Amino acid sequence: MIVADTGAILALIDTSDRHHVDVLGLYDDDPAQWILPWAILPEVDYLVGAHIGEKAQRAWLEDLATGAFQIEWGVDADVKRAQDIVRRYRSLRLGLVDAIVMSTAERLRATAIVTIDLKHFGAVRLGGSPQLVPRDL
Repeated sequence: MIVADTGAILALIDTSDRHHVDVLGLYDDDPAQWILPWAILPEVDYLVGAHIGEKAQRAWLEDLATGAFQIEWGVDADVKRAQDIVRRYRSLRLGLVDAIVMSTAERLRATAIVTIDLKHFGAVRLGGSPQLVPRDL
């Protein structure tokens, strides 16, 4: 199981992103393994609309509506764990979205988190020690 963060989904969608080829390759290997935490959905939607365009934003919503991605809607404990992560790593100034991605990966015992954000994800020690891909490949 691979939990995706916002940046990874943006790289997957945006063919001009410098990480697109690597992320697309990971996705194409086994799309059924990818899990999208609920917290990234509005952030991806906003950023796709603002930076890629309305057509891509409509395609993103279509993909979500037709089940192209597995969405993890979370449990109450994810927010508490996210708060713990934010407090512990205060100097990183983590936000809710990254912390939810991390807490979701821990709870689901994900083998990997697909992320481009190595500054944040690379500094946090998570239970289960998921790989950070594409970095750890």
